[in-house]
Amino acid sequence: MDPLIINVRVQPKSKQQKIEKLDNSQYKAWVHAAPDKGNANKEVIKLLAKYFHLPTSCLTIVAGQTSRNKKIEICNLGLSER
Repeated sequence: MDPLIINVRVQPKSKQQKIEKLDNSQYKAWVHAAPDKGNANKEVIKLLAKYFHLPTSCLTIVAGQTSRNKKIEICNLGLSER
């Protein structure tokens, strides 16, 4: 099976930390970290891993390393999507 690609809009320096599903492959993520030295990216990966009940090693940013709009690849390990 091919890996799943999702689009995530990131809101850094937020007071809350959460994920919201907008539609099948669109999500919005709020993270505490500032977009400095990849800290916000690391938090997004951790938050998505927790959301999907997967290890962080199953998530990779494939596009948008320095953008708020990111494409994240999720490996298929019996994905339990909400």
